[in-house]
Amino acid sequence: MNVLVIAEHDHKSLAPATRNTVSAACRLGGEVHVLVAGCDCSGVAVQAAALAGVGRVLLADAPSLAGAGAETLAALILAHASGYGHLLAPASTFGKNLMPRVAALLDVAQISDVVAIETPDTFVRPIYAGNALATVRSADGVKVLTVRPTAFEPGDEGPASAPVEAITPPQTVGGARLVGRESAASTRPDLGAAAIVVSGGRGLGSGENYHRLLEPLADRLNAALGASRAAVDAGFVPNDYQVGQTGRIVAPRLYIAIGISGAIQHLAGMKDSRVIVAINKDPEAPIFQVADYGLVADLFEAVPQFLEAIS
Repeated sequence: MNVLVIAEHDHKSLAPATRNTVSAACRLGGEVHVLVAGCDCSGVAVQAAALAGVGRVLLADAPSLAGAGAETLAALILAHASGYGHLLAPASTFGKNLMPRVAALLDVAQISDVVAIETPDTFVRPIYAGNALATVRSADGVKVLTVRPTAFEPGDEGPASAPVEAITPPQTVGGARLVGRESAASTRPDLGAAAIVVSGGRGLGSGENYHRLLEPLADRLNAALGASRAAVDAGFVPNDYQVGQTGRIVAPRLYIAIGISGAIQHLAGMKDSRVIVAINKDPEAPIFQVADYGLVADLFEAVPQFLEAIS
């Protein structure tokens, strides 16, 4: 049967996680279709049509979808779910908000945070904060999945080739409405898609030290900034900097952990990084167990030396 991927986007461009989700969908065997729902988002549909493996793009474009919530999007998905054996979305805030509602309305179990696809009905997902992997087989007629983007390579792009089919948008459903959306403006790469991430922990001591030491290093490396939960809870940086089981899941080419002890919930969010560098004055810190390169040193001395060496 065919596979439907629910596109995450900002009405102008596809979120990088959608490309990874399409790659996962291509492993399921059926023809891959992508659903793009939004307002003035025809450009997003063209981007989706250019992804390798996509056979068709369904476009629901209407002003009522500009700030559509999970209730309205779920109604749209259910109206067009016939003929699909799998419904996929990224395991991002978007997917985690939407897909449980879709699964409940279809009366099937959701399989969350899929990191590998063995067969069209057998999937692998992490459990116990990533310390174990569970192989799950589903007998449901429709499989509802959220896909961990870092577990799959993004799909290749080329000239738009898949046909784009306009579909009727749904009426707004439910009592929730979008009042506003705020996002922090930054010239740095997005944390979830960055090739290099510089993260700081409680060892930095204060938000002032975090910004004074890590921002110049991140700027020099063209890196995204991240943080441990302890640093976020201490008020050093906002919540959207958090890397970990309860934050962002990242897998950059280079992850630099500074003043981070390496609690289990933090390791669950970054241990798939290709190269991990850790700086911590405690030689027994758990972060050194996953680090490819570890430096036991005072970060207040090591980070300025690091920055000077790469300047």
